[in-house]
Amino acid sequence: MARATKKTKNMDNETRAKLVKLAESVVKQVQKKENPIIQIPTRSLSNVHFDPKKKMIRMGDQKHSRMFFNTSMARKFMQTMLVASTVKGELLRSGKTTSIRDLYYMMKHTVEGTRENTFEEQDESDPIIEDLEVSVDSLREELHLFASNKGAMVGDMTIVDSGDTIDLRRMGSGGWSIPSIVEPNVVQFKKVNAKFILLVEKDAMWRRLNEDKFWQKHHCILLHGQGQPPRGVRRLLYRMVNELKLPLYVFVDNDPWGYYIYSVIKQGSINLAYESQRMAVPSARFVGLSSFDKDRFKLPSNVTIQLTPEDINRAKQLLSYDWFQKAAWKKEIRNMLRAGVKLELEALSKKDISFASDEFLPKKIKDKDWLD
Repeated sequence: MARATKKTKNMDNETRAKLVKLAESVVKQVQKKENPIIQIPTRSLSNVHFDPKKKMIRMGDQKHSRMFFNTSMARKFMQTMLVASTVKGELLRSGKTTSIRDLYYMMKHTVEGTRENTFEEQDESDPIIEDLEVSVDSLREELHLFASNKGAMVGDMTIVDSGDTIDLRRMGSGGWSIPSIVEPNVVQFKKVNAKFILLVEKDAMWRRLNEDKFWQKHHCILLHGQGQPPRGVRRLLYRMVNELKLPLYVFVDNDPWGYYIYSVIKQGSINLAYESQRMAVPSARFVGLSSFDKDRFKLPSNVTIQLTPEDINRAKQLLSYDWFQKAAWKKEIRNMLRAGVKLELEALSKKDISFASDEFLPKKIKDKDWLD
């Protein structure tokens, strides 16, 4: 724990220095009688590109100015400084963490002498937190902010979570609840016998695999993120792949949303492009249901679901993304569109309740029948 505490202090000192630097730049502008300006990297599709060398989505160099003496920007300028001040003065100083919801309430108050509130709703404070993250190049977790736990994990590994040793082989039906802060000062990997990592899109299928002891039979780490994995799960996947040198397989639905979940794990997301280097796993492989698997595994037609107009539009969007330009992916998506149907992971249970555990996944992984 002493080493973890030292790491935490070092991380906090680095984050504090970044926030102080931001404040000092504003103070210097005021002392020069200039209009205080904060430069915020632009978080939009226009400032995002796919880096083929790194195989991930990266943020560009575009920035926009947030000025104090500007009626359309003054509110956000002050909100940005308020978030930075509260993080430094309350969270980093005390060494405590809090939720983004709690931070919203900590900052919300009526400006003295006015009827103006610093924040009206949390929808106002959340984007400001992300602006601060990208401006000072610090993870939200390094600002001592967490989100609700979302996801679970079991497997052939022992970890240490905040000083407590946890055997992931003995987590029962529910698994270890993955926290949103999974940095090395909080979570350390100890005894690891796993040969690979399997991320499952849905809790229901994860429970089936856990009940069947798939992770035990195949010596793997089994986790889910309840749909689109939250940051904590993505960050944990990144750490396990890079620190433990384990392959990552992603098991998702055969629909545009499953494809996109996989792409977010592999290349990063557009919204969080500024964190791709600390979250994206370019080596991830898709072992989810393919549009060709209905015939390959002789699934009955009554398990298919008709594509909706929204599904079709989303699939066409994916075909336009640079990171879906591989021939195999174009063939996959176009075949789904041509068939006009999608398949959920649960469709495999039509063959047998444990078909996914006993036959589908073992065959996919053994035959290297995946999309990259």
